[in-house]
Parts: sequence; C-alpha cells; structure tokens
Amino acid sequence: MDTIAAKIDTRLYRTEIKSASDNIIIADEPQEMGGKNLGFSPTELLASSLASCTLITLRMYINRKQWEVSEINIKIDFERDADRNVSLFTRKIEVIGEIEETQRQRLETIANSCPIHKILTHSIEIKTTLI
Repeated sequence: MDTIAAKIDTRLYRTEIKSASDNIIIADEPQEMGGKNLGFSPTELLASSLASCTLITLRMYINRKQWEVSEINIKIDFERDADRNVSLFTRKIEVIGEIEETQRQRLETIANSCPIHKILTHSIEIKTTLI
C-alpha cells in the first residue's frame, strides 16, 4: 500500500487525508465533539473501510461466478465499550438478486474474507515515530 498523508487545519479538527495517487478525503469531528462536521469522523472512516472492502470483495466474487445480483447494500454499526476494552462492528449485508441459500452462505464466508475484515480481526501492531 502507498503511504497516506494527513494534515490538520490550525486550531480546528478538519483533517485532509491524501493518498499517493492524489485522492483526497476530509475527516472532522462532529459539532458535539468540537468539530464542524465537515467530513467523516475517524470512527466513520474505520467503519467505511470495512463496508467498502466488503462490498468490493463481494462484487468481485459475484462477477467471477456470474451470479445474477443487481445490488449489494451494507450497513455498519460501530460501538466501543471502553470499560471492557471491546470494539464491536455489526455488519448487515443485503444482496438483491437471484441467489439460492447456499450462495448466500458462501457470500457470508466471502464477506468475512475481505482484507479489512481480516486486518480488524487479527493482531494489529502500530509503530509510531515522532519526527
């Protein structure tokens, strides 16, 4: 993966996030947290990564199998229990098309195999250097 760069506005929480390929997204905190709600919150970005990765992974698989699926919709809920130090993502996937129960079961397995799902369900190390 290419490096992601981020910079924050002076005295505000609005953050510009840029990929090496010049794609830009904006993150911010909601107003009740002192932000201006100008973009996704960091937790929304995290949930968005899981949603988009799942959708893309499912669509690739469905296309390869040439199944008749016209639409895939995903809703992600994220909760953080600080007391228990547990994070919970609830992912609801709606598949619209002509698929059988065995295909639905396979799609659930494929959803759990998307790269972001694997990252979030395995050990993560973060190395930080202040420069």
